[in-house]
Amino acid sequence: MKKLILPLSALLLLAACATVPPAVEGSRGFFWGLFDGAVAPIAFVVSWFSDTVGIYGVPNSGGWYDFGFLLGLTCWAGGGAAASRRRD
Repeated sequence: MKKLILPLSALLLLAACATVPPAVEGSRGFFWGLFDGAVAPIAFVVSWFSDTVGIYGVPNSGGWYDFGFLLGLTCWAGGGAAASRRRD
């Protein structure tokens, strides 16, 4: 148990230092999130070679952008149909 507490404490301390710009209404909403989620795997590879490309749009309008991003990201995994597919 003690071996687990130290790394988790360090992770929590590191996460506490993270800053995010405040959400700006009208900036990037649901449809931008959907698009960014759909191109996220491609943007991830491109971000290795470019400092101007990011996977996640910041600042965005908050929850609707997040929902669209996750919905767009599930397109790569086959969506809910892939999870419910029966395996023989």
